[in-house]
Amino acid sequence: MNDAWIADRMRNIEASGIRKAFDMSKSMKDPINLSIGLPDFDVADPVKAVAIDAIQRGRNAYTVTQGIPELRGKIQAAVDEQLHHSDRQVLITSGTSGGLLLALCCAVNPGDEVIIFDPYFVMYGNLVALAGGTPVFVDTYPDFRIDPARVAAAITPRTKCILVNSPANPTGVVASEEEMKALALLCREKGVLLISDEVYRSFCYDGPFATPASWNEDVLVVDGFSKAYGMTGWRLGFAHGPSRLIQEMAKLQQFSFVCAPSHVQYAGVVALDQDLTAQIDNYRHKRDTVVEALSGFYELATPAGAFYAFPLAPWGTATEFVAEAIRRNLLIIPGNVFSKRDTHFRISYAADDRTLRRGLDVLRELAHSPVETASK
Repeated sequence: MNDAWIADRMRNIEASGIRKAFDMSKSMKDPINLSIGLPDFDVADPVKAVAIDAIQRGRNAYTVTQGIPELRGKIQAAVDEQLHHSDRQVLITSGTSGGLLLALCCAVNPGDEVIIFDPYFVMYGNLVALAGGTPVFVDTYPDFRIDPARVAAAITPRTKCILVNSPANPTGVVASEEEMKALALLCREKGVLLISDEVYRSFCYDGPFATPASWNEDVLVVDGFSKAYGMTGWRLGFAHGPSRLIQEMAKLQQFSFVCAPSHVQYAGVVALDQDLTAQIDNYRHKRDTVVEALSGFYELATPAGAFYAFPLAPWGTATEFVAEAIRRNLLIIPGNVFSKRDTHFRISYAADDRTLRRGLDVLRELAHSPVETASK
């Protein structure tokens, strides 16, 4: 293979540390896998039935790139009822990641800066680099809250976008209404596009979810069906925002994803009617189990949403700590996958209760360094 065949832009794209853990789990014997954000509940039977029926009825061709009217219209009606914006359109995308890719490629010019909160989802910096932009990281340690003053200080004449994720991956922190309002108003004042990744919005355990689009009509929202409905492999998402940007995203989708999978779109119409109460209650219980089990052993900002916890490694770097965990058959992700720091590690509690209990037992054992444990 001639390296000259590889585009220069790929030097700025890193392999996903999460995917490495996923691949590693396939070669381990009975791993305790708390590494992947993969819901442990299945797609609801009525949703499966509609997808199967769509295939059998021949709904297998391309759809219009904007998405089938039944699904797009249903989401549009819900968005209009919530936000009452005069100029907000919906686009059905091939997953939330597909929506983010379209958004950044349509908004970011080479050399533009995109502000990202650290810790961050692994995809963000790489997608910004793919679009030719420069990621600018705003530190949120130690409590992972959004500080508007820090954001304002990071804005320069080259700032094009700010990318916010709440509930957040990897920390599980949910931005407050005050934080989101301040961020939305700051972006409006500065003329900066705010992109809000809301794929975990259903998983808020201690209070209501706040979208920055409530205070700024120019916010672009990306969302999807993967997490709330267990449809991770079905690749169905959506975006809504100002029509001018949505139209450009639809144009780019014509020449990239073409459309979201056709039969999955029909299933999405029914998915929106599913009652998620049981799943949310179950994950709230899992969150409480994690917090209770690690209390007194780890420094942890209590996660209020999503299905992640981001404790401080009690000894060594996060990479060293995770290496010891893997030696004990526990798969977790070191913080440097999500951050410029290597101090914390991510737990995904989107796992069955037995796996979660086994993992928490190992973590309690690991709270003391191997040297300390050996000396006892």
